[in-house]
Amino acid sequence: MHYVTRFAPSPTGPLHLGHAYSALTAYERAKAHTGMFLLRIEDGDTSRCRPEWEALIYADLRWLGLHWPEPVLHVTAREDIYANALNRLHELGLIYPCSCTRRDIQTAMSAPQEGAEPPMGPDGWIYPGTCRHRTMRDFRLGEAIRLNMANALEYLGDVSRFSWNETGPFETGTHRLDADQLIHGVGDIVLARKEIGTAAYHLSVVLDDAAQGISEAVRGADLMQATQIHRLLQALLDLPEIAYHHHRLIRDEHGKRLAKRSDAKAISKFREEGYSPEDLRAMIGL
Repeated sequence: MHYVTRFAPSPTGPLHLGHAYSALTAYERAKAHTGMFLLRIEDGDTSRCRPEWEALIYADLRWLGLHWPEPVLHVTAREDIYANALNRLHELGLIYPCSCTRRDIQTAMSAPQEGAEPPMGPDGWIYPGTCRHRTMRDFRLGEAIRLNMANALEYLGDVSRFSWNETGPFETGTHRLDADQLIHGVGDIVLARKEIGTAAYHLSVVLDDAAQGISEAVRGADLMQATQIHRLLQALLDLPEIAYHHHRLIRDEHGKRLAKRSDAKAISKFREEGYSPEDLRAMIGL
């Protein structure tokens, strides 16, 4: 199988050292496999994405010595694809509308039984199922759309037959879906968010990876727990299984994961201060 991987940043701020590590890791793995490195622009959050940030992504990556085929895939150009996938899940009876705000969910989770901490999943607090009784017939514009996890598992049957390969450096080997973990450790995930357009990340990423022929997704270890969600959606939508390579995270001097809201570690800042790409590679341990 031909090796294809990608780097998929969001143009919501300057790329930082963590992005440099992820992009370079993907690029080097593509070279090592005599494969292809693709760039994808995750511009689905139209309220925060800016053309100037996208232009800076290209400038930063080219300065690092990366190259990719054109044209670049943009999430905003694929809304029809995401809508078709949602329609398919609707026909299978696997989705429902949700009007709950974060405050609503917080209120529902504020009194856990016997003083236990509210259960947490890959997306935060596991949704308590407030709107699960609803159907798409009463969907109202502006509502989120959630996957009914119990119905999805019933549709697929024995989900342990669906596996994926983790190529390291964490938990290397073959992993399988676990129904109990998906019910109690993941819950009814959001597939479409009212505030950012048609598709939420979990839905768009599996459809985009399939469209681009990705054979291995290279990304940070913070997304490792989301892999079970993505493998589940691949199974529901008859998409190809791919491998995942979750790399370590680059953190600041306090051990905190880098974020775009702080430009102290921005690639562009290092460029402006006269650092070389080799300097950055050394800085992030490559």
